[in-house]
Amino acid sequence: MRLIMRKSKNIIISGGGTGGHVFPAIAIANALKLIDPECNILFVGALGKIEMEKVPAAGYKIVGLPVAGLQRKITFKNISFIYKLVKSLKISKQIIKDFKPDVVVGVGGYASGPVLFMANRKGIPTLIQEQNSYAGITNKILARKARKICVAYDGMDKYFPKNKIILTGNPVRQDLLNKMNNQNEAIGYFGLQNKQTILVIGGSLGARTINQSIIADLDKLGTADIQVLWQTGKYYHSNAVDANNNKGYKNIKVLDFISQMDLAYACADVIISRAGAGTISELCLVGKPVILVPSPNVAEDHQTKNAMALANKKAALLIKDIEAPEMLVKVALELVYDTEKKNELAKNISQMALHDSAKSIAEEVIKLIQE
Repeated sequence: MRLIMRKSKNIIISGGGTGGHVFPAIAIANALKLIDPECNILFVGALGKIEMEKVPAAGYKIVGLPVAGLQRKITFKNISFIYKLVKSLKISKQIIKDFKPDVVVGVGGYASGPVLFMANRKGIPTLIQEQNSYAGITNKILARKARKICVAYDGMDKYFPKNKIILTGNPVRQDLLNKMNNQNEAIGYFGLQNKQTILVIGGSLGARTINQSIIADLDKLGTADIQVLWQTGKYYHSNAVDANNNKGYKNIKVLDFISQMDLAYACADVIISRAGAGTISELCLVGKPVILVPSPNVAEDHQTKNAMALANKKAALLIKDIEAPEMLVKVALELVYDTEKKNELAKNISQMALHDSAKSIAEEVIKLIQE
């Protein structure tokens, strides 16, 4: 009897630039390994970006491209953009020739474009994972030849061919819901009391407007019968600590970074956050009342569009960045005391949650190979 050797699957995952792209990409890779431990996964990222550190730390190989973003105003930087793009396309072509992928997955970010473009030219199946409720121009172009497009929001057929779209949601950190129901442990972990809690988060680097709004109305928070768990991000931590120490408010806990987000979510009664795609996917799974303050400093204002997708379904409150200094703390204090409104928001945002997203996307990747 002749033995038939099964060929290992070769999969490229390309993209990155921010944690919102990188961590979902790693989650997809982990899900692929659970389905097929023998598959070979190669990441392709942008040199100097977060993926060049986080992907190897997760145990995967990565190759960097010199690609950069196109400036939206006329500038000499766009000359170097063209040079880097051409060079990245050439490197991508060589990567595909050497690695011989069965499928290429694009998760967004600078590196996603050149790799998927070259894969499409070679007739290699490609899959796009669009995280936002608004598709960027690169993914719109790549979608023309992509076999499948995994999305996190309804109504994406206004950007992509309907027959290619699969509603999977965005992959989130796997430990997110580990201790969501253990509020007593969460309170003890952060040294809090058993009272209404506002959780303020702005990502690992922080959100300037959110932090400035909290500092501006520190007295309102400090004198209210509530407590605040405030993640400032590393850039704003010292100013926040100084501001709170000057006031001496013991009900406001200031941290630069929260590693145990499952415990932070567990003790929260109201959450204040930016509106990145990955964060919103987490918040839907968490199912707590949320006030979203979209960052205006992102491509095509996609955070506002993400937030609107929830606000239109009464699944979150939306405060514009420019309105936050005057309105954010006022709205948060009103909400934390409004049980009926909190229950409505929690119910509606929970209904938007999509579970096991990384597994669903990984299964679609495997199907492409088998086809």
